[in-house]
Amino acid sequence: MYDAYDKQKKLHFDVINVGLRAQATAVGLVQLCKELRDANVLSEAAVDRIKDAIACEVSINPPRGSTRDRYRHDVLERLDQLFAGEKEVGPAEALAFGAQP
Repeated sequence: MYDAYDKQKKLHFDVINVGLRAQATAVGLVQLCKELRDANVLSEAAVDRIKDAIACEVSINPPRGSTRDRYRHDVLERLDQLFAGEKEVGPAEALAFGAQP
């Protein structure tokens, strides 16, 4: 029986095998979620679950020197900014190396 982390790792490798790691796919997903939320098709809770799924996927392999939980928290903060579309998120290097954006 899989626990949540094992299920996430399996999904991680399945997504890689399909080739869905492209930035264009991610941008399309963010835009689709924003459009559906604005049209009241997706609730804020649904968008939060989508962001949570993304954060779980991204935090499968945190950078050296960062705990998975801390990295996941930082990713979720950036996703909140990205989905809000109101703030500049900053460079990914700041996230990967623990610098402040």
